[in-house]
Amino acid sequence: MDQKYIRNFSIIAHIDHGKSTLADRLIEMTGAITDREKKDRLLDNMDIEKERGITIKAQTVRIPYKANDGHTYFFNLIDTPGHVDFSYEVSRSLASCDGALLVVDASQGVEAQTLANVYMAIENDLEIVPVLNKIDLPHAEPEKVKQEIEDIVGIDAIEADEVSAKSGLGIENLLETIVKRIPPPSGSPDNPLQALIFDSWFDPYQGVVVLVRVMEGTLKKKDKFYLKNTEETYEVLKLGVNTPFFTEVKEIAAGEVGMIISGIKTVRDVSVGDTIVSDKKRDTPTLAGYEEVKPMVFCGIFPVDSTDYEAMKEAFEKLALNDSSFTYEPETSAALGFGFRCGFLGLLHMNIVQERLEREFDMNIISTAPSVKYVVTMLDGEEKSVENPADMPEPGNFEIITEPIVSISIHVPNEFVGRIIPLCEEKRGIQTGMNYITEDRVQILYDLPLSEMVFDFYDKLKSYTKGYASMDYEFKGYEEADLVKVDILLNGEGVDALSLICHRSTSFTKGRDLTERLRKVIGRQQFDIAIQAAIGAKILARETVKALRKNVLAKCYGGDISRKRKLLEKQKAGKKRMKMVGNVEIPQEAFLAVLKVDD
Repeated sequence: MDQKYIRNFSIIAHIDHGKSTLADRLIEMTGAITDREKKDRLLDNMDIEKERGITIKAQTVRIPYKANDGHTYFFNLIDTPGHVDFSYEVSRSLASCDGALLVVDASQGVEAQTLANVYMAIENDLEIVPVLNKIDLPHAEPEKVKQEIEDIVGIDAIEADEVSAKSGLGIENLLETIVKRIPPPSGSPDNPLQALIFDSWFDPYQGVVVLVRVMEGTLKKKDKFYLKNTEETYEVLKLGVNTPFFTEVKEIAAGEVGMIISGIKTVRDVSVGDTIVSDKKRDTPTLAGYEEVKPMVFCGIFPVDSTDYEAMKEAFEKLALNDSSFTYEPETSAALGFGFRCGFLGLLHMNIVQERLEREFDMNIISTAPSVKYVVTMLDGEEKSVENPADMPEPGNFEIITEPIVSISIHVPNEFVGRIIPLCEEKRGIQTGMNYITEDRVQILYDLPLSEMVFDFYDKLKSYTKGYASMDYEFKGYEEADLVKVDILLNGEGVDALSLICHRSTSFTKGRDLTERLRKVIGRQQFDIAIQAAIGAKILARETVKALRKNVLAKCYGGDISRKRKLLEKQKAGKKRMKMVGNVEIPQEAFLAVLKVDD
C-alpha cells in the first residue's frame, strides 16, 4: 500500500462531545459497513461502555475512502476515551498517530478535557484539525465557539468543519478535510522493522492479541519478531486489521496499524510501549515508549468466599493485560482474609474494574474504601510508601508525612463561581488562579490534596453547578501535612479494613460520622457491640449497638423479686461470656459507609 494514501488519526474531545458517534458516521459514510451491520457506538464493544455511554478502551478501525481526486485513501481511525481517568489511553493512541480531530460541542464550547487532550496532541507534534459537532442543536453557537477555540486553545478555527455526527450533516466535507490536512505517515517499508505496541488484550481462543503501529519496515506472516523489552522471540501466525471487523492480511508495512497474533500465552509477556524488531536484526534501535503510568487511588479487593482467591488472581491477570494502568499485589487483612491491594487512576477507573470483575468473571467481592499513596519519613530518615491505612506507622515512630497534591482546572459558568470556591476551600484547596475565558465562562485553578478529591468532590462539583462544570486534574507533587490515622474498634478490636487517614482538623467529625453510620449498618447480635473511632489511644467517638434481648421474665408473674433478679443476673453473665468469644459480623455496607463519611 502506498503510504501517501494512508492517514492515521485520533478523535479527541471532552466527555459527551460526540467522539464515538462521529466515528460511527465516518465508518458509515465511507461504506465500511452494510446497513445490516449498522449499530450505535459500533466501536464501544464492552457492555459497560454501551450502558454508561462512555468509552473506556481506545478502539482502532481501518476504513477506505474514495476521495474527490479519484484516489482511494485508507484511514486508520482511533476512537479515544474522554474521561480524565482514561487519559492514559488517549496518550498511547496519540503516540501512534500523525494527526487528531479535535471535536468541540458547538453548544458547550471548550471544556477542561478539551484543553488537556489538545496539550497532549501538541506534545506528540500532531496536526490538529478542529471540528464543531452538534451544530443542528437549537442552542448551538458555532461562531462564538470558533472564537473560543482560537482564544483558549490557540488554533485557527475559522475554517473548522461544522458537522452533526448524529444526522451525518457535514461529514462528506470532513472526510475531504482529513485527506488534505492530516499528513501521510513517514517511514519506509524497506528499512529494518520497527513497530510500537500501543495496546494488547487477551483472546481466549487465540491468546494475546497485540495492536501495533509499524513505524519502519514490513511485517509478514511467518516472520519471526523480537520484543526488545521482554527479550522474547515469536512467529507471526496471523496478521489482521479492523475494518471494523477482524480481517486477515498478508503483511503490514510502515505507516500502517494492525494486529499480530502469534500464540503468546501469558499476559505478562507483552508490555505496552515495547518495540517489535526483526529477530534477524535485534540491534535495531528501540522506539520511545510511554511513561510508566502511576496509580493515584488504591483500595483492597477481597473475595467474599476465600476459596475464590485463585480465580480472582487469574481475573486480575487478564484485566491487567487489557488495562496496563491497573496494578495489583497480594494483601492480607485480619477482618477480610486474603485479597489484593489494587491501584487505579481514579474513582471511575476503580468502579469500572470492580464492575468488570463482577460481570465478566462472575466474582463476588468486598472492596474497602479508596485511599491514596502517602510518603512517610521515619525517624532514621528512611522513606516509606503507605498505600493502605493499616500500614501507617504509629504516631511518634515517624518524623513527617506527605500527601499527594493535584492541580485542578475547573471550567464553570460565571453564575456558579460562588459555590465552587467554598467547596474547594472546604477540601483544603489553595487557589492558584482564576481566568475569565469568555464573558460567561470562568476557569478556576486550585491545588488540592488528592485524598480530599477521591471521595465525593466530583459529585458535589456536578450537583452544585447543575452539571455544567467540567474538571481536569494532573499530579503536582507531595507536600507535608498534619495527617492522622483514625482506627475503628469493634468491642476493642481494630478492624484494619475500616481505618482511614485524614487531616487532624477533620478527624473528630469523620470519626463521629463514621461510628454513627456503622451503628446503623451493623446488625444487632446477642451482646452489646461498642463501635469506637480512635487516634492511637485517644477515643474520638463511640456508639453502641444494643444486644438482642430475650424476655426471661415472661413466665414470672407475681412472686418474690429475688427470683426475677436471679434470672436477670444469669442472663447478664451469659451475655458477658458471649461478648468475650463472639465475633461481630461486618456487612459490605459497613465498608461503603467509609465512602460516605463526607456526605
